[in-house]
Amino acid sequence: MFKAILFDLDGTLLNIDMDYFLKKYFSKMVELAAQMGYKEGPRLVDQVWRSTEVMIADLNPESSNEDVFMRDFCQNWPYSQEEIKLFFDHYYQECFPRLKDFCSPFAGIPEMMNYIMKQDLKVVIATNAVFPMSALQDRIKWAGLGHHDFELVTSYELMHFCKPHVQYYEEIADRIGVHPEECLMIGNDTGEDLPASKIGMKTFLVEDMLIDKGSSHKPDWSGRLPDLFDFVRKNL
Repeated sequence: MFKAILFDLDGTLLNIDMDYFLKKYFSKMVELAAQMGYKEGPRLVDQVWRSTEVMIADLNPESSNEDVFMRDFCQNWPYSQEEIKLFFDHYYQECFPRLKDFCSPFAGIPEMMNYIMKQDLKVVIATNAVFPMSALQDRIKWAGLGHHDFELVTSYELMHFCKPHVQYYEEIADRIGVHPEECLMIGNDTGEDLPASKIGMKTFLVEDMLIDKGSSHKPDWSGRLPDLFDFVRKNL
């Protein structure tokens, strides 16, 4: 029935409250800025948000998400691109891994993924492409899935679009060489994950950590994690 399975990460494969997590994420970033002698720490969070919004909105297929983010950030921050890149590299290598305590694996997810990876399927970690690969690899590891060789992990270095744009899903299908109609997108956010249906992908909405801000999109299937596990066994 399917040739590829796309999984959202946060709230789908990983038990994480992103609002709480992001507070810790930015707190450690501001701490690092102070340690490295940058006086603009309080402004740092606002600029990261603004540059992330610019990145999400951008639909230029010639620029990676990382390029868009760094270009906007560097234009609005009083340091060289080399210094800025050094700061973010240091943060993701040294500080980000310490955020592990603010999330946990979902029971049953590792076993489900072990089953799926034995099937003749391409498996994609289709998280919103706003983080570098190192941060995604950490979170995949925290979900108990670090030993798997996924077909694609949508990092901001690789991707040229973000959720909820259909171009994000089109780029995934193109990269893995599978028609959208042959893909199943599994996620917990009606506004970010269900737009995959616009290009013909089927969707399964995971409701354990549901995010629904009023999207009009309807999933093909929905349920809590035990329902997903049952669906996987019967349909993949």
